[in-house]
Amino acid sequence: MHRENGVRVPAPNVRHEPVSFPNNGVRLVGDRRVPDGAARGTVVFLHGGGQTRHSWGKAAERVARSGWTTLSLDARGHGDSAWAPDGRYTLDAFVADLCTVLDELPEAPVLVGASLGGITALSAAGERPGCAAGLVLVDVAPRISTAGRARIIDFMAGAPDGFASLDQVADAIHAYNPHRRRPRNLDGLRKNVRQRENGRWYWHWDPKFLDFGDEPSRNTEADRLAAAARALRIPTMLVRGSESDVVTAESVEDLRKLVPSARFEEVHAGHMVAGDDNDVFTTHLIDFLAAA
Repeated sequence: MHRENGVRVPAPNVRHEPVSFPNNGVRLVGDRRVPDGAARGTVVFLHGGGQTRHSWGKAAERVARSGWTTLSLDARGHGDSAWAPDGRYTLDAFVADLCTVLDELPEAPVLVGASLGGITALSAAGERPGCAAGLVLVDVAPRISTAGRARIIDFMAGAPDGFASLDQVADAIHAYNPHRRRPRNLDGLRKNVRQRENGRWYWHWDPKFLDFGDEPSRNTEADRLAAAARALRIPTMLVRGSESDVVTAESVEDLRKLVPSARFEEVHAGHMVAGDDNDVFTTHLIDFLAAA
């Protein structure tokens, strides 16, 4: 059930279908959820670095059952999408991938992006007016904590030789996110790791994603994102995890100055907001969509 004008009505049935989008040799893979009847619009979900589209599974399902078509994508080098042939994972590349997908859609969607997905969505929305109908940034802002960002990179780079078991994967995630309950059923982890012939489990993304090299744009990324935020003319919301060490109070205040009309919500979660406090986050999202 969901509410329309304060009245509870049955939730529509939802059809799931796989989708793919080719872009210069990099095939992007995603899941589309389509509600019965006329959809209210489209919502595109973009995951964070080192994650996959499955991190949005529950949120995308619930949003679809509230009447929206949803599209959750694996970024290049992540999940079931292709790895970059040139091994480069720049913000320009992620934005170009997103714009290729947006060009295939029949309408401008609301973009929902966490971390890497958020800066990709912000860049596209600010630099290409009209491509998005709304923007939701999930624990990311133009200027974030360098210490928090470094801790993410340390976590992602912490097991170059993989894990001997799913228990070890769960232990690593719990060490990074100690406030999140360690799962008893480890089957869900199989969506984020893959077992190779040697029997060990590895994160399901291209290790070259962490090879930043000497790319000059990394030094100006915050300025680029600030300019994109300043250019926004669409409904915007920032959702911060109260336990996050990535988006600080200063990050929030900076975004408020750049986008005075932006809505701000805080949920009890760490950096991985959608996974830590999924129901509360999705409630805020559906409310934002109803008003956008």
